[in-house]
Amino acid sequence: MTEPLEKRLEKAMAELQAAQEAVARTERELRQASFAVLSSDRAVRATVGPQGELTGIEFLENKYRDMSHQELSASVLEAANAARLKMNKHVMKAMAPFAEPSSDVPELKGFELDWERVFGPEVLRDDDEDTARDVEAAPGWRDALGEDGED
Repeated sequence: MTEPLEKRLEKAMAELQAAQEAVARTERELRQASFAVLSSDRAVRATVGPQGELTGIEFLENKYRDMSHQELSASVLEAANAARLKMNKHVMKAMAPFAEPSSDVPELKGFELDWERVFGPEVLRDDDEDTARDVEAAPGWRDALGEDGED
């Protein structure tokens, strides 16, 4: 027996309301997000904001003094690009549930986003392929002690 139209419409409206609230919460969270990443040589820490914009650059332990300008610029670009990629992946993961089909309302099929087209092909690579060091991956005390957590 099929469900009455009014009941299906009521379910769809409730799901729409819940989705709108979830989108609003996600947008608020994303507006506050930032990611910081260390370059692989640990000379630079780059921070990006919610739209992938560069919000901070730190030159660590005066390592830049012994670097050529090419080495320093490569470290800055590596850290900034890795932080931006991390933000892109965070946005992709946060928004993915809104593209999925509805389990309660079969008429709401969801939609497919071409994340590669939006953010570039790097966003679809696995995290273990990232070359720069994620600042969040190592506890702050390890940096303070000059340890990187590797044996």
